[in-house]
Amino acid sequence: MAGGRDAERIAWVDTAKGVCIVLVVMMHSTLGVGEAFGREGFLHHVVAFAKPFRMPDFFLISGLFLARVIDRDWRSYGDKRILHFVYFYLLWLVIQSAFRFGQVSGGTVTGFVEHLAWSLVEPYSTLWFVYLLAVFSVVSKLLRGLPPLALLAGAACLEIAPIDTPWYLLNEFCERYVYFVAGWLLAPRIFDLAAAAVRFRGPALAGLAVWAGVNGAFAFSPSPVAGYKTLAELPGLGLVLGTVGAMAIVSLSALLATTRLAAPFAYAGERSIAVYLAFFLPMAATRTVLLKTGLIADMGWVSVIVTVAAVLVPLVLERLVNGTRMDVLFRRPAWARIRPIGRAALQPAE
Repeated sequence: MAGGRDAERIAWVDTAKGVCIVLVVMMHSTLGVGEAFGREGFLHHVVAFAKPFRMPDFFLISGLFLARVIDRDWRSYGDKRILHFVYFYLLWLVIQSAFRFGQVSGGTVTGFVEHLAWSLVEPYSTLWFVYLLAVFSVVSKLLRGLPPLALLAGAACLEIAPIDTPWYLLNEFCERYVYFVAGWLLAPRIFDLAAAAVRFRGPALAGLAVWAGVNGAFAFSPSPVAGYKTLAELPGLGLVLGTVGAMAIVSLSALLATTRLAAPFAYAGERSIAVYLAFFLPMAATRTVLLKTGLIADMGWVSVIVTVAAVLVPLVLERLVNGTRMDVLFRRPAWARIRPIGRAALQPAE
């Protein structure tokens, strides 16, 4: 840690990652509850409100520190930004698929192997995010020589274009890449925004209030255009709301990071990969228990309980396996890393 200002910056980034992961888990938990119970609750409204900015912010934060490593050689860069995600995708692909063996394989080993093979092409379930980060890292390395404005504009055009192919990965790439690029190329301005939010607390809070009203208006207003449920989904407008919403979460996280309220979010943010990889099991288990027992009738509170369990259980698991042989679940072991080539290895033989 280089200094106080850097520490604050890291603090708000962890807080932002925590806010993002909670919103993502909330979405999966709430929609799953609604589907299982056939009813909706108050948390469905929160999920709908967050839809315009939930994933844009996640990808923007993921690209923030790319500039620090993108000019490294492919060996070093590949270890940090590509193999890192490949390892966790492959490991948790097997784990998640094993828990859903009957669903994904038709009850046969051959079917299971075929499922795993297909998942190398089309990312499986919630793991698509991890898969896409590896793809973004490869593409960004290849395109880093382009003028920044041209790259950002091109990515924005992909987001706006009504691209709808049978390949889920391609659709998500086109829709999300602009936010990752923005996090990478505009990182200095984003950090400046976070610092300004703390410095001008009153105006920042007022701006957040205005943003919340505008975002909510678009997120809950039906769209007159066929194929788009709300105004927030319209081409162009979705990009604006996603970008402004991501900036709002940056500002909110910077403000939260100066208070004690940030602690649980920062803790989850530091371990967001553990939550994202492992939340599926406690989410499904808690939902099933509440469905079968009927202990709680209100769908909103059922969704809250499922969300809390889905966030907390992975954090507890991460704490329990830390320092044991099982910590390979959330930390890459030495054999899954690419060792840098030392200078001595590059010298010709004498």
